[in-house]
Amino acid sequence: MSPAGGAAPSRPRTLTVFTRRNPERTSAALRRLIAAAHERGVVVQLPAEELRKHGLEPGCDGVREAAPDADCDVAVALGGDGTILHALRTFAGRGVPVFAINFGAIGFLATIEGDDLDEGLDRLLAGRFDVLALPALRLAGPGNLLAVNDVAVHRKPGGRVAELAYFVAGEELGEVRCDGLVVATPAGSTGYNLANGGPVLAWGVEGFVVSFIAPHTLTARALVVAPQDELEIVNRSGEEAVDVVLDGRTVRTLEPNERLPLRYERAQALLAQLPGASFYARLRGKFGLLAS
Repeated sequence: MSPAGGAAPSRPRTLTVFTRRNPERTSAALRRLIAAAHERGVVVQLPAEELRKHGLEPGCDGVREAAPDADCDVAVALGGDGTILHALRTFAGRGVPVFAINFGAIGFLATIEGDDLDEGLDRLLAGRFDVLALPALRLAGPGNLLAVNDVAVHRKPGGRVAELAYFVAGEELGEVRCDGLVVATPAGSTGYNLANGGPVLAWGVEGFVVSFIAPHTLTARALVVAPQDELEIVNRSGEEAVDVVLDGRTVRTLEPNERLPLRYERAQALLAQLPGASFYARLRGKFGLLAS
């Protein structure tokens, strides 16, 4: 991925909005967004679930109903990283940037904080933001699923310790008894991977990282994989399936002896950024890792 994908092309004409699961924290902000957009002639559309969540009526409250993946110029996420990731996955590969206003706990991917809502709305509606291209991890098999942050493979709750083998570019690198493993993009390396003691990959680094959850060996080390090399995970557990979790959501199971291929894909999702925004300043501000 490139550290910056360039500036937004023009003032948006249509927005699609997603909000966090609990509407109480975002309803007021959503209504301010709707009012500000109406003043500037910008159309606001929400999926049916969002309309019900906030008690809005299409045509009566200045919004219209749209499918979650309806055409738009910018997607807006009012929430934390879960909401932002949902918007990024929804519009992955479609050239639609996600402008994220943080109403969550950390909001590492957020364009701007909720306390700066008015400034954020001005920038959003004027198209005064840059666009960062983010890579993703694609899971082969049913659903052709895409992860913007990470893919975790781990034992089921109450299940036995998992036995996971992993291959890179066709070479088996090891078999580890562990609670699971995490495969993370640079954007996702500050999440589950960081909690495992894996390395943080700066935005702009090409490649992805594999780290282990509670490994039962001293030799299981995190590994940064080159972007062109496919990773394959094999469930070597004799009797028990393990869960496959994509960006925090369980999407399938991996049965005994079943294989899970993953590959890195460049520039799949677009994230709005303030001009001059720095990954390292974001890291310091969110985690205090670089504080003196």
